[in-house]
Amino acid sequence: MESSSTASQSGSRREATRQKLYEAAVTLIAEQGFSATTVDEIAERAGVAKGTVYYNFASKSVLFEELLRHGVGLLTASLRQAAERTAREGRGRVDALDAMIRAGLVFIDRYPAFTQLYVAELWRTNRAWQSTLLVVRQEAVAVVEGVLREGVASGEFSEDIDVPLTAAALVGMVLVAALDWKAFQPERSLDDVHAALSRLLQGRVSGRG
Repeated sequence: MESSSTASQSGSRREATRQKLYEAAVTLIAEQGFSATTVDEIAERAGVAKGTVYYNFASKSVLFEELLRHGVGLLTASLRQAAERTAREGRGRVDALDAMIRAGLVFIDRYPAFTQLYVAELWRTNRAWQSTLLVVRQEAVAVVEGVLREGVASGEFSEDIDVPLTAAALVGMVLVAALDWKAFQPERSLDDVHAALSRLLQGRVSGRG
């Protein structure tokens, strides 16, 4: 049997390989689309043999499905960490939502190609991975829902708030605003975009308050 250290090293190498494949796939698919991207191209971009792709993923579709799961998982973790950090600091739920907005922007700033693909796939209904996409999307939205429900329970938010729709709207706001920032207003800083969305969150779009 493998020693624990050998097994750990093997697992780390495999995870590093999978990460290279994720990065290669997301870049290529963002550039030329899913159908036009071949496994050969993914392997070449990742700097591995074609067989390595199939060793880690049964097919290109499975690779892309796992890419979506991996990417949204990273986003969900960053949102959760932002909410937990504000809770530890004793700050309110509005601050938690604001911190989550910033965490989302930081994620999108780091992974713009993935975000572009993710938003595009949300609108498609004929993909083999649609059910997986819905599940991981709900995991991200559920983190925001949790903060909203806590705010309602504590009296910080109105009981009339539609928690599921508001959570989805906040996540959607960050995704769409960030993509618009990257595509059409790249000269703006992350702090500038965050400040604008923060004002929107706090109901001060008019500039009052």
